[in-house]
This record gives sequence, C-alpha cells and structure tokens, in this order.
Amino acid sequence: MDRLIYTAMTGAGTVEQHQRIIANNLANASTNGFREQLTAARAVPVLGDGATTRVMAAQSTVGFKSTPGPSQFTDRPLDAMPQGNAWFAVQGLDGVEGYTRSGSFEVTSTGELVNGSGLTVLSDGGGPITVQPGAQVTLAGDGRLSAKVGNQPATDLGRLKMITPTADDPLFRGDDGLFRTRSTDPLPSDPTAQLKTRYIEGSNVNTVQAMVQMIQVGRQFEVQMRMLQTAESNDRTAAQLLGLQG
Repeated sequence: MDRLIYTAMTGAGTVEQHQRIIANNLANASTNGFREQLTAARAVPVLGDGATTRVMAAQSTVGFKSTPGPSQFTDRPLDAMPQGNAWFAVQGLDGVEGYTRSGSFEVTSTGELVNGSGLTVLSDGGGPITVQPGAQVTLAGDGRLSAKVGNQPATDLGRLKMITPTADDPLFRGDDGLFRTRSTDPLPSDPTAQLKTRYIEGSNVNTVQAMVQMIQVGRQFEVQMRMLQTAESNDRTAAQLLGLQG
C-alpha cells in the first residue's frame, strides 16, 4: 500500500514542478531573448533498508531550447540582435558576468550603457561602457560603439563583449535568468561575433505548444490524485476486513 502512495506522491510533485516551468515559459513568451526551459522526469531509486524495490519520480532540467527567437524590427539605434550563437555579456546583480540574447540597450543618466533589465553591459575588455552626456551613440555590426556630440568627430567607445559558447563549455540558465558556464568563469570575447542593429530577438517560446503541454500536465496531475484516492480507498477497505470478527 505504501508503495502506491509513495509513487503517486512523488509523481504528483514532479508534475507540479513541470507545470511551474511551463507557466514560467508562458510568462516569458514576450520577453526579448528568452530561451524556453526544457525539463524531463526520471526514476530515482530509494536508498535504505527495505526500500530497494521503491523508486521516486524526479524532475530534472535538461537545458533550454537553443532555436533563436523571431527577429523583430524596431528601428531603434541601440537595439541589436546577436547573430548565430553569439551572446551579449552583462554584469549580474551578484557581480558575476552573465550572458543574454536580449539586445535592447540604453544609456543611463550617469552615462552607463545598460540593457533592458538595467544590468551593466560589458565591453570586450570586461569593464563597463561609459557614454559622454548628450552623445549620439552608434552601434556597428561588429559590436563596436561610437559616440558623437554635435558636429564633433565621433569617439570610439570600444566594442561590446560577445561570446560564443562551445560544446565543451556550454551555458546553463541561472536563477537570475542569465546564462553562465558551470564554473561561472567568464568566457573569452569572440572577435568574429556579429550582430544585427535595429532588431531584437523575441522569445522562442511557442505559446500554442506550451498551452497544450499545460493541459497534458494538468491531466497527469489528476491521474496522480486519483491514484492517491485509490490507495486511500484500498486502505479503508483493508482496515474494515481486518476489523471483522471471526
């Protein structure tokens, strides 16, 4: 009896976690540069005396869908879409370098270049990019920035740091939504990385597919609940049988 209850309980917990991930994907269907999170369930043996025949279900994150999102024309000079498998480097709130596909940049009142989330955009030297107040910023296809004030000659501000991960050192999503390597060590700047200006990359979440997945997972949760009800009914029947007077 406990085996059925344990199986149903862990299955329900795994399905609930899967539902949360799908809900998060749907919530970010309009987030620039968002990559859909993928999950998978696996069977995990239970260790301990008398538990060798039991297994529990566990949800594991297998990564993210690497397909680029749709390109969206904005005609905004500081919007950029990385080409191929390139990523922009920003400084996370924890001070650790992270990577994102969101290329909507802006200049703060203090002259610092940040992304749409307010995170500092890094140059290929690893430091922040400072813009002169009142300057008109131009972004080139190779990631190089220049600023021009009035009729003065344009000033070179450096190049955005763009990286290209490899199969030997892939990226993983962090709790803050940024991507990093497993070691969190900064990746080297890729001098060949290119971007497309006046475009941004949309989310690669397929809302119709995500809604279908949510319905399927909801039905799976109902199955787990029915299994728990069946276990309760069997337990009650067994108690009645044991309570019969001979």
